[in-house]
Amino acid sequence: MSLRDLYQEIIMDHGKQPRHTGMLPAATHSQLGHNPLCGDKLMLYVKEDNGVIMDARFEGNGCAISMASTSLMIDAIKGKTLAQVAELFGHFHKLVTSGQCEFDLGKLAAFGGVATFPIRVKCATLAWRTLNAALENHPHPISTE
Repeated sequence: MSLRDLYQEIIMDHGKQPRHTGMLPAATHSQLGHNPLCGDKLMLYVKEDNGVIMDARFEGNGCAISMASTSLMIDAIKGKTLAQVAELFGHFHKLVTSGQCEFDLGKLAAFGGVATFPIRVKCATLAWRTLNAALENHPHPISTE
């Protein structure tokens, strides 16, 4: 199996069966995010304590890239400080826009191929932009448009 095949398998697995779904009653932050171009919509719940992401969950639906990105993002941010999460998003954004990243993103590296489909960058980054807005207590739903 090639690395590209493995990455596609990871995205399809998390896209069809996303982890961390459902409401999070103890959430300290929540935010609605929408990508009207693709139809992706999610409600993100985050529990943050003293600058550390303790837990996160989401409800919603969308394309495989959007759902997989949300699922894998939550895997990656749990237990991280807000500064680490911001740094991680910077590296992830670089990966999905340029296809390159020197930072070890773990399973998030599966999204490197998104750079060859610029219209899909919004699908891959919706969860991250929604997370940023949630942590900033943004008063309005986030849209990629």
